Amino acid sequence: MNTDDTVTIYDVAREAGVSMATVSRVVNGNKNVKENTRKKVLEVIERLDYRPNAVARGLASKKTTTVGVVIPNITNSYFATLAKGIDDIAEMYKYNIILTNSDEDDDKEVAVVNNLFSKQVDGVIFMGYHLTEKIRSEFSRSRTPVVLAGTVDVEHQLPSVNIDYAKATADAVEELSKRNDKIAFVSGPLVDDINGKVRLSGYKSGLKAQGLTYSEGLVFESKYGYNDGYAMAERLIASKANAAVVTGDELAAGLLNGLTDRGIQVPADFEIIASDDSQVTRYTRPSLTSISQPLYDLGAISMRMLTKIMHKEELDEREVLLSHGITKRQSTK
Repeated sequence: MNTDDTVTIYDVAREAGVSMATVSRVVNGNKNVKENTRKKVLEVIERLDYRPNAVARGLASKKTTTVGVVIPNITNSYFATLAKGIDDIAEMYKYNIILTNSDEDDDKEVAVVNNLFSKQVDGVIFMGYHLTEKIRSEFSRSRTPVVLAGTVDVEHQLPSVNIDYAKATADAVEELSKRNDKIAFVSGPLVDDINGKVRLSGYKSGLKAQGLTYSEGLVFESKYGYNDGYAMAERLIASKANAAVVTGDELAAGLLNGLTDRGIQVPADFEIIASDDSQVTRYTRPSLTSISQPLYDLGAISMRMLTKIMHKEELDEREVLLSHGITKRQSTK
């Protein structure tokens, strides 16, 4: 027996008095094994508590039945809900998930993706605020299929599942314009394509459609966190804005509390529409009106697309856009 705790296929074969190939056939459900041999091997597997190594088992077939998932912030409920959809479909198709967190750090993002590739994952689902040239380069150098979930590819190179973020932002502007004439755009970093290229264009077109003038002074940029939104309240008050579309729910929650603590009543004095409709929007008081999107479905459909690519099936669509709406709560009148 091994001196360490890991039981190998060799140990099982020796104990059962059969070849490693026979053990492999039993583990993989191959019918080409005599019934008494199968029973003997299964008894040894149970007695030794042998757990087949998915990576080792996959070496011959070049498949590990494992999928890597990259999340920029594992504590963000938006990405957590997407991950639940991914995991449920992965389980249905008998894939294991390796969940990794990039901490919204470009260099760590490259490191975790390379780590997944080194583990010989069969595919990767990538969630991030933007696609850097570094990460594009890693994806293009690898033969491992990649699907984007809740991530915009402005160069249309990779399969993806999203909502129409530009149209959704324009719809939020339209809703706010019914009662307000100075609507701010409060955003995560504009270097992120989803903000600086997609949502900002939707904000501008939304203003134009409602006959409102675009002003750079009403565009506010920060990081995505609650504290960033809280600190942003001071600048919003100084701008004389009376409403805002906010590109992240934690950012919106921080802004809401920052305004409230400075004596600004939401929604009486200031209206807010958030962007992700994550659980955060239900937790605040007043609760946050938000662009609504099917978060679970974004994850589930991206995983289904990945299974098709991994099985060499044709995709019906490479860029899937799911429907969105606006869920009205207490932060708008």
